[in-house]
Amino acid sequence: MVDDDPDVRETLADAVEDAGRRVLMAQDGAEALRTLDEAPRPCLVLLDLKMPKVDGIEVLRQIKGDPLLQMIPVVMMTSSREEHDLLNSYQLGVNAYVVKPMTFHDLIDAVKQVGGFWAVTNEPPPGSLCRPDRPRF
Repeated sequence: MVDDDPDVRETLADAVEDAGRRVLMAQDGAEALRTLDEAPRPCLVLLDLKMPKVDGIEVLRQIKGDPLLQMIPVVMMTSSREEHDLLNSYQLGVNAYVVKPMTFHDLIDAVKQVGGFWAVTNEPPPGSLCRPDRPRF
């Protein structure tokens, strides 16, 4: 989970951990890229678009351009409704684009829906560390 807002990070982490999943957090894109180099591959990346140091578009570009990382699903969770952000994200291979709801309750619901889809409904690719018998994110 990558977001520069500590309140959003904590809210999202609580929602994911309540579902019994482990969460790695990064406060900016540079930290996210370091974490991806050092930690086991995540089953999902929740990525904010507008962040300091390295923005979400560049993180997405590097993930989808790296043969070791490119199959990790990336969900852009951002407040931006700008058409160029949406198009740019999809052109770079984002798996989903979710505009963050404005209320706390709606944000929690959105995270649960996104997490539920990727953790339960989605079938990960062969060879993924995210097979059904393993923690999903």
